[in-house]
Amino acid sequence: MPNVQLPPKESNLFKRILKCYEQKQYKNGLKFCKMILSNPKFAEHGETLAMKGLTLNCLGKKEEAYEFVRKGLRNDVKSHVCWHVYGLLQRSDKRYDEAIKCYRNALKLDKDNLQILRDLSLLQIQMRDLEGYRETRYQLLQLRPTQRASWIGYAIAYHLLKDYDMALKLLEEFRQTQQVPPSKVDYEYSELILYQNQVMREADLFQESLEHIETYEKQICDKLLVEEIKGEMLLKLGRLKEASEVFKNLIDRNAENWCYYEGLEKALQLSEKFRELLDKFLRVNFSKGCPPLFTTLKSLYYNTEKISIIQELVTNYETSLKTCDFFSPYENGEKEPPTTLLWVQYFLAQHFDKLGQYSLALDYINAAIAGTPTLIELFYMKAKIYKHMGNLREAVKWMDEAQSLDTADRFINSKCAKYMLRANMIKEAEEMCSKFTREGTSAMENLNEMQCMWFQTECISAYQRLGRYGDALKKCHEVERHFSEITDDQFDFHTYCMRKMTLRAYVDLLRLEDILRRHGFYFKAARSAIEIYLKLYDNPLTSESKQQERNSENLSAKELKKMLSKQRRAQKKAKLEEERKHVEREHQPKNQKKKRDEEEDSSGLKEELIPEKLERIENPLEEAIKFLIPLKNLVADNIDTHLLAFEIYFRKGKFLLMLQSVKRAFAINRNNPWLHECLIKFSKSVSNHSNLPDTVSKVLSQEMQKIFVNKDLESFNEDFLKHNAASLQHLLSGAKMMYFLDKSRQEKAIAIATRLDETIKDKNVKTLIKVSEALLDGSFGSCNSQYEEYRMACHKLLPFTSAFLPTLSEFGSHRAALNHTANCDVLANET
Repeated sequence: MPNVQLPPKESNLFKRILKCYEQKQYKNGLKFCKMILSNPKFAEHGETLAMKGLTLNCLGKKEEAYEFVRKGLRNDVKSHVCWHVYGLLQRSDKRYDEAIKCYRNALKLDKDNLQILRDLSLLQIQMRDLEGYRETRYQLLQLRPTQRASWIGYAIAYHLLKDYDMALKLLEEFRQTQQVPPSKVDYEYSELILYQNQVMREADLFQESLEHIETYEKQICDKLLVEEIKGEMLLKLGRLKEASEVFKNLIDRNAENWCYYEGLEKALQLSEKFRELLDKFLRVNFSKGCPPLFTTLKSLYYNTEKISIIQELVTNYETSLKTCDFFSPYENGEKEPPTTLLWVQYFLAQHFDKLGQYSLALDYINAAIAGTPTLIELFYMKAKIYKHMGNLREAVKWMDEAQSLDTADRFINSKCAKYMLRANMIKEAEEMCSKFTREGTSAMENLNEMQCMWFQTECISAYQRLGRYGDALKKCHEVERHFSEITDDQFDFHTYCMRKMTLRAYVDLLRLEDILRRHGFYFKAARSAIEIYLKLYDNPLTSESKQQERNSENLSAKELKKMLSKQRRAQKKAKLEEERKHVEREHQPKNQKKKRDEEEDSSGLKEELIPEKLERIENPLEEAIKFLIPLKNLVADNIDTHLLAFEIYFRKGKFLLMLQSVKRAFAINRNNPWLHECLIKFSKSVSNHSNLPDTVSKVLSQEMQKIFVNKDLESFNEDFLKHNAASLQHLLSGAKMMYFLDKSRQEKAIAIATRLDETIKDKNVKTLIKVSEALLDGSFGSCNSQYEEYRMACHKLLPFTSAFLPTLSEFGSHRAALNHTANCDVLANET
């Protein structure tokens, strides 16, 4: 149907539809659509149908929306409005590539439409189509050469493409059009100058940058940044004396900024006398009582010589302070206050905890607590020591004690909740956090709304350890949604930042978004999700009724009765909760209820994450790949990314992708224990598949030869064990593979994995627990007696670690013991 020209009455109604859409008055917009479409003459009017669809989409009615928009487009395929609307619909569903195609079709029909060009440029920068973005910004500059955003957008396009000369040329041309008196300070003009200077620095134009900042210094609002740029450029240009003066002034202004000290150190080219300067530094900080002192010095602990000097100085302080209240027995003058000894003992507790001498660390922290039983930092440190020892329950107890000393402190509250999650006390952690969450809603829901990802990632690990895979996956997907929302939130800034001239912050935002999923929170969630999906692929869960039936077969009559009673209580509680929420909604004030309805209408409801459905997914490997892709793109320097990829492709039987994964991992660290296991499994799998295509087989043979250097698998494994005889992690992987290749060598393999002699360097909590888990999870077949011997040996070595306590026998089975040790898998991690 050709485009129908609306008469004045309907034309005005159509304008009101557009206005209602802009003002988010969607229900009114639908009324006006109905008024036009109810007229038989215009019942098939394409643009009105398209706008009706777009409005319905904003009310969460996606299927109807697509139906009306497509119908409108069919009725008027030569309307740029219909194509534009279809593009907006595709954009709302994050199908950005399709939206760009729609906008380009719209521009074919109306090539100079400013709104479509602007919308196209937003999608191009969102998708980082920088070449396309540059072209679109050039068109906008030609159409609106007097608008500030036209010049700035075009310059930013060249900057992002690293064509610094062109970017600087455009910025300078634009700057010369700005009428700002030299004596006047204008914020937006100041930001423009600073942005120019940033481009100069990125282009390594250090001399030009220094001259530029000095020329326009009086017109820049951020005086601190001016000095920082001067110091940085003077260092780059080798003008060290002038740079040192700048950094001295900056230190006078802010003595807490470490960057200024680093700059001063480079400028002065110091060769320090470590002991003498450290002695002076420590005395000053112990005297005035500086809790973060150890954190300040922690970076020095890579150097064994410096560790010895620190230990010698501080232990001598403690001995002297106990006897004569001086740092040294040969001193005279004013005595040190009693708090000085307290901070020395606190430091020594941290020092020995860092060195893994936990009993000594406990002695020092207990001595400090005995003298000052009301200082939060002491109980916090005691909890941390117990955590590193491997006794999470005791760690939670002391962290809770610290929290009780100041219940209004959000930091200590969060730490206590984190320790509870590490001990798998999820309900208790939620209750702890509820002290600072919104009233009237559960803490878990509110923490998700606030995107509190430290809590969610710790929940994921806790649920994973407890075998509650559905709950863990729900949290993984919640974290993924947070990152998607952060990515989508860029749209708000593409126009705002150019309008407000916050150009440096805008470019920084774009660069941050490019590497967003490199963040540790995403990596933790993605890794857990992949591990869980791999487990669900290896051992799919049965239906809920069958699972309950299977569980009940192994229970006594008393235990079965208890389980059924617990299920009934849970169902009743869920029903009561639903009824409570319904009553709350009904009794909400009218204005709140209306606002809530409008929010639901405008945003549409997100797909609900149901744990039971998530853990019974039909294609777990495909779901795992969705989490893997961002890691392969952004965290390719982490070997775990490629080893996780291998585990997925190994199960899918994708030999070339397996090869790609192990080669990338091999390039990062060829001696990695997990990689060693993957290589042997890979080689074994290749040899077991004799029906591979000739080309694939040839490629695999050539590449494997480079890695294995013509050695058979047994020899390859023996060499690995020989070269890593002092590392328990490597011995464990080598022993696993020894049993994997030859089941008759079980006794020899277990003996290698359970070595605890003096030559072993990494006898820490985490590694020892990994060995004990391997003895129970079937990696060495059935070996219950060997596990008990190993547990007793580890208990002598680490008497406070929960996983090795004799009370494990109370669990009644080795499977329960495995679950208990798995719960302790995070004990040795740093907070």
